[in-house]
Amino acid sequence: MAKAQQQNSGRLTVQVGKGESDAEALARTVLRPAVNAAVTVRSFNSLVAGMDLDMNALVAELAAQCEAASDGNLQRPEAMLMAQAHTLDAIFNSLAMRSYRNIGEYTEAADRYMRLALKAQGQCRATLETLAAIKNPPMVIARQANVTSGPQQVNNSLTVGSRAGESESTPTELSGGNRELRQDARAPAAAFGNDSTLAAVGEVHRAEDVRRQGEIVAEPLARRAS
Repeated sequence: MAKAQQQNSGRLTVQVGKGESDAEALARTVLRPAVNAAVTVRSFNSLVAGMDLDMNALVAELAAQCEAASDGNLQRPEAMLMAQAHTLDAIFNSLAMRSYRNIGEYTEAADRYMRLALKAQGQCRATLETLAAIKNPPMVIARQANVTSGPQQVNNSLTVGSRAGESESTPTELSGGNRELRQDARAPAAAFGNDSTLAAVGEVHRAEDVRRQGEIVAEPLARRAS
C-alpha cells in the first residue's frame, strides 16, 4: 500500500472544468507557474535529499504562496531571500577555503576556486540588496515635462520675400521721404478709378518709381490721368 502511494505521488491530478476538453485542461495545468515550479522542486529535492514529495500537495502549497504574494504578503519572499543570502555566504566561505588550500602548489585551481567564491559573494550581495529594496522601496522623483500634442511653429519676426536683387523689407516699412505706403504692384490700374489726387502723386513720384524694378505702380495712373 505504501509502495503504491509512492508510485502515485509523482502523478498530477488534472481537473477538467465545465465545458472544457481534456486537451484544454491539460494545457492550462501544464502552463501554471506552480506546476512548473513543483516539477523542478520535486526533481531537485529527490536528487539531493531523497525525498518523495507528493506532486499535488506541492502544487497546492506553491499556489498558496503565489496567491499570498499577489495579495501583498511578502513575508515568505523576505524569508527566502535571507535564507538564500546565508546559503550563498556559506558557499563563498567554502570556496574561499578551498582556494586557500591550493595556493602555492596548485595556482590554477586556487584561481578557479577564488573566482567561484567571488561570484557567490556577488550573488549574496545582490540578494541582500533585493531584500533591502523590498523592505524599503526607493523614492522615485519624476520631473514634469511639457509635451505638446503636435508640432508648433513660432515666428519671432516676419519678413516679406523680395524679387532677385532687392532687399527684404518688413510689412511696416515706408517708402519715400513723405512716409507714403507702397501700393501693391499687382493691383490693376482700373481699381483706383479717376482719382485726381492719386494721379498727381503718380506724376510727382513717377521718375523714382520707374527706376525700381517691379514697383512701377503710379505709372499707369499717370498715363490715364493725362
